[in-house]
Amino acid sequence: MLDVIPLPAFNDNYIWLLRLRGDQRCWVVDPGEAAPVQRYLQTHDLKLEGILLTHHHADHTGGVADLAKPGVTIIGSLQDVYRLPPLNLQVTAGDRFQVLGNTVQVLEIPGHTLGHIAFYFPEQEPPLLLCGDTLFAAGCGRLFEGTPEQMHASLQSLAQLPDSTQVFAAHEYTLKNLEFARQVEPDNARLKARQESCQALRADQQPTLPSSLELEKATNPFLRVAQPSVMAAAQKYSSNPDLQEATEVFAIIRQWKDSA
Repeated sequence: MLDVIPLPAFNDNYIWLLRLRGDQRCWVVDPGEAAPVQRYLQTHDLKLEGILLTHHHADHTGGVADLAKPGVTIIGSLQDVYRLPPLNLQVTAGDRFQVLGNTVQVLEIPGHTLGHIAFYFPEQEPPLLLCGDTLFAAGCGRLFEGTPEQMHASLQSLAQLPDSTQVFAAHEYTLKNLEFARQVEPDNARLKARQESCQALRADQQPTLPSSLELEKATNPFLRVAQPSVMAAAQKYSSNPDLQEATEVFAIIRQWKDSA
């Protein structure tokens, strides 16, 4: 079994460190800065074997240069190859490779950026999804490069993964996302319970991640745009009672969140 360990970075980033119990090798995902990784490696006497990059933004790649020692494998999107640090392996949708003896499947999920990818570990129990800035706990990333249609399609593709999939997003945005989600669905009981649970975690300085795909599908408005309650909220916000197509509802909810 893989242990997935959060290394806080900046104000609200998580660098995820992957290791096998009893094994001194490890990988990290989206190291925006090197220092948290270097401290953990030194404290636990670990050897960095590789780096996974979901997209090119500096708060996900800024630490790579200081961590990229000889023998460290760096993997990222072929589409973003000219905007990422030098890669040892350039991957596209459907590619598979091994990390610490575990199969990793590459998913292309454009929207936040055009070359954004996710790393899916289907053989873990439960499966693991390292999704960068596409799917957040109770939210999704801003559309810096892609369109609402692209982001909606990306999220819907992630929603097809097993409900038990553990979701490791790259930011601790959960409480703000839950506040907005309750504006959209104030009568969602699962959402209210999740907000209370996450407030308790943060009060104890604990991460709200990982979440599960089942929980996201029950409480994340960006995965629920076909639900009547979310559709009605989008219609009210946009003053458009004819708004029904899922992609259009998604676009309105994203616009609403951006202005919140």
